[in-house]
Amino acid sequence: MDKMFYAFAVLFFLALEMGFKSATEGVEFDYSGARGPSHWGDLKEEWKTCGHGRHQSPIDIVERNVEIYPNLGQLHKSYKAANASLKNRGHDIMVRWAEGAGTIHVDGTNFTLLQCHWHSPAEHTIHGRRYPLEIHLVHQTDDNRTVVIGILYEYGRQDPFLSELMDQISALSHHMEAGAEETLGIIDPKHIKLGSRKYYRYTGSLTTPPCTEGVIWIIVDKVRTVSRDQVRKLAMAVHDGLGKNSRPTQLENGRVVELYTPRHGISKHI
Repeated sequence: MDKMFYAFAVLFFLALEMGFKSATEGVEFDYSGARGPSHWGDLKEEWKTCGHGRHQSPIDIVERNVEIYPNLGQLHKSYKAANASLKNRGHDIMVRWAEGAGTIHVDGTNFTLLQCHWHSPAEHTIHGRRYPLEIHLVHQTDDNRTVVIGILYEYGRQDPFLSELMDQISALSHHMEAGAEETLGIIDPKHIKLGSRKYYRYTGSLTTPPCTEGVIWIIVDKVRTVSRDQVRKLAMAVHDGLGKNSRPTQLENGRVVELYTPRHGISKHI
């Protein structure tokens, strides 16, 4: 009887170990522990900017670093509905438009919208306040210059865009391996509402490895709403059950945050 119990115990723990290896296979970084944000720069040579970069993201947006720049002008978006897929990247859930979904015009250049994804809690903070969710809309040029629009969310009414995707996001919970992808069909990024013409802008980095710098960040001034259930389902769908997938705020290192606000509504308060 003891031998049978021992054999069963060995098989049980081997199964657990195999399950753990399967769940973590291919996951190169994490948000806590030995592969957490404070160690990203040491995990790979090509990720060293995560540890030594001077213009890293996200940041805390505070009044002392904000200067008003009305000449930045309004954001000119030319988004279009296009075929998309929903992918579990292990550290987040991403909507990917295979051939792009229109453009945003920044500094005389059109940047193509390629994907959006979510971080919970939000990565950027306002005066130290961290909101429950942030969406990133990632735009690039053919030569890999990047503009990311960030929108912050507080708890309240459901976010309409997320509501369109909830069934598919929940389905990803049954495909826990990183890389699982579901076809969405036509998805219209115009359903992602900004809610304000005012925005903050600064130069930073990607918020995940390799933490490449030179990224133009545009953080919308308006905080929108999302339901607790929507945030919960996003977290459940992410591989390995991450309690959070947000990088801590980074040092400003003398950077100025530019605030665009229409001339008739100029205010120093943020």
